[in-house]
Amino acid sequence: MKPIFITATNTNIGKTYTTIKLIQALSNRGYKVGAFKPIETGVEDTPVDAAMLLNEVKKHNENFKSLEPNDITAYTFELPAAPFCASGDIDLKVIFDKYQELSSLCDILLVEGAGGLMVPILRDYFMIDLIKEFDAKTLLVTASRLGTINDTMLSMEALNNREIAFSWAVNLYEDRESFDEVTKPFLDAYFKNYYSVQEDMGKIVDELLRN
Repeated sequence: MKPIFITATNTNIGKTYTTIKLIQALSNRGYKVGAFKPIETGVEDTPVDAAMLLNEVKKHNENFKSLEPNDITAYTFELPAAPFCASGDIDLKVIFDKYQELSSLCDILLVEGAGGLMVPILRDYFMIDLIKEFDAKTLLVTASRLGTINDTMLSMEALNNREIAFSWAVNLYEDRESFDEVTKPFLDAYFKNYYSVQEDMGKIVDELLRN
């Protein structure tokens, strides 16, 4: 089964939160789910995002129980910056080897990106290129804060330009109290339907499994 790549319109949108909800929902449907955080920056000791993902996966998939957080990442860097800026030297083969290793331990591998789609991994290789090479089903997580309309539309345009099919959902978190007035009117007018991470995880999973 194809992997599912969880990306977002930017950093601090809720990719890890959403990925954990996906782990729970897919596991409840009987799938052995795995997690992969190819690159995590801002790591001083333990990769926090990878640790949270692995902690949830271990509850559902015994094949991951012996692993440590660093085992589900290919690269970690101390500087909280785009991978290209944080590292200066990334070998894509290391990422793809780790992807193959973790894929063998599960039915569906959930891959959580770093930042947004155009975050640079190499000078001419971006997070969106990783999605394309993984041939992954894609879930775009968008924010509920002011400015998300622009960020959402640009992210969708980037995915469409690369002919990457995707599902998307709003993480109702920041500016939640003003979302209905500031952002929702446009989403309702422009899109036939859309999901929220909090209220529609079942529908999100249905769409990802169907596509």
